[in-house]
Amino acid sequence: MTELPFRPALEPPFLIVRFEKPQRTLGWSITKPGFASATEVVWLEVRDDDLAVHVDPVEFVTAKLSSRGLAGAAAFLTSREIRRHHLAQSRIGVVTVTCLTTVGLSNGEKVGKRHRRRTSAMGTVNTLVHVSRPLSDGAFVETVSIATQARTAAIVETNDLRDGPAISGTGTDCVLVAAPEGDAPETCAGLHTDLGEAIGAAVYDATYAGAAEWSAELKPANAIQSPWRAT
Repeated sequence: MTELPFRPALEPPFLIVRFEKPQRTLGWSITKPGFASATEVVWLEVRDDDLAVHVDPVEFVTAKLSSRGLAGAAAFLTSREIRRHHLAQSRIGVVTVTCLTTVGLSNGEKVGKRHRRRTSAMGTVNTLVHVSRPLSDGAFVETVSIATQARTAAIVETNDLRDGPAISGTGTDCVLVAAPEGDAPETCAGLHTDLGEAIGAAVYDATYAGAAEWSAELKPANAIQSPWRAT
């Protein structure tokens, strides 16, 4: 693993990523959906009681961030223990992609066919993808697509490690792509490109590790490793 573009810091109930400079972002984080800019990305660990029916989640998160001096951060909500995060990195050609994710699957769903059942513990998959090169608007959108595809593939390919119906994700998954601002941005991120390969490898590896760990907690005897090792 080469030098990381950030160092994750555990500051319960937050897992915090801090960049040296503001990064351009695209995704659907609870505080900065769409195209935005952020120097910090945070995961906020919550419990069911924190988000009762009468609680507005955006107001809840905003207040929590402000209380810790993180008002400008892009934020994820998770019931997964933040210490159980997973980091993977892939360098292909001149581009390096780093992925940090938390994976909880108790809120699992299969795309196109809801299970129409709910559990008391609402797990989710929250994924930060950092690309070392500037991205055009189109490349940002394509990066989100590739990251989502890699996350889904990792979850589907760990379905045999879990009991119950097959899932492709959860009802509350979130992806956020971050990249530096700059000239001569990358304009393509397809699977056939160095960038697309690096995105896929990093996101797949981190997600697979998280899904395997979550599954192993339900079946402690399992010893599971990713079939795709990021470079």
